[in-house]
Formats: sequence, structure tokens, C-alpha cells
Amino acid sequence: MESTASTGGWPLNSIEEVREWADRAGAAVQEMEQIRVVALSRAEDGRLPAGLRKQWAKLSLQVNARVHGDGPWDQARMAAQSFWLRTRMVAEFGPDPDDADWDPDAIASGIVSAVILTPEQARDLSVRWQDQPIEQIGYLRRVKNVTAPFERLQHHLRPGPLHELALAWLSVRKVLP
Repeated sequence: MESTASTGGWPLNSIEEVREWADRAGAAVQEMEQIRVVALSRAEDGRLPAGLRKQWAKLSLQVNARVHGDGPWDQARMAAQSFWLRTRMVAEFGPDPDDADWDPDAIASGIVSAVILTPEQARDLSVRWQDQPIEQIGYLRRVKNVTAPFERLQHHLRPGPLHELALAWLSVRKVLP
């Protein structure tokens, strides 16, 4: 294995080696999380060419989908990480309507589907949120986390209902816990 000094502590492996590592890891959560973070670090590495960074991002997305459990916090974390990474790649390299991972409208639609609530419903639920049961506060917090990518994504959405919905969510996020 090569030196890790120039890679922020991560071994410098090819994308093929890391894919094989992910296949061998199976369902080992800690190992899968490490693989997700390795792939994410490569996706964020500005020294790499854009095409390779997007491949690393796709690998991180694939592993992200496998590493989380079925509980509400795990599912919200998975969604938030996925939407954040996809939005970051769009912000850095521009939209690609031919690839749903890099299509702003597909990302926005996914966020809306993951949240389930409308912005108005979330606003209503957040009134006096401090007095709500802890489960309700946790739910509103997950909504806030999942909708965070709208901040960057709004600039890449075409005018229309999704863009308006993104703006509505950005307004509501200010009152969520």
C-alpha cells in the first residue's frame, strides 16, 4: 500500500480497488462507512479530473445507499448525504440532465419526496417546536437536514414549480429546529 501522507491519511487506491473493497466488505457497516468516506474524499479532491471525481462521487453514493439502516435517522442521514454530494457535484461541474445523479430537477424531486411534508405543513409543525415531543423535534430536524441542499441547488433549477418549492423550503428551514 502506498504512503498516506499526501492523501489526508487515506491510502491511495484506484477506483477499481475501492469498488472491489466495497464488494468484499458486504454488510460490514464500519468498513462500508470507511469506504464511503474514502470515495467522498476523492470526489472532493480538486487535483483530480472532473470525470474521475464524478466516478468517485457515484461510488460514494452507491456505498451510502448500502451503509445505512432502516431507522428514520439512518434514512434521513443517507438522504441528506446523497443530496448534499449530488448538489455539490452540480455546483462544481454544472448540471447534467442526461444523468439523474447530476440533474438539479431530479435532485429537487428526490428531496421533496424524501421530506413528505409540504413547506406549509412543516411551518405549522414548527410553531412552538420547543414544546413538542422529542420525536416531533427529531422529525423536524431531519426535514431541515434533508432540505439543506436547496441552498446551493436553487441556482440550478429551471423556473417553475420545483424552483418555487425550493425557495419555499429555504424560507421554512429558518424556523425549523
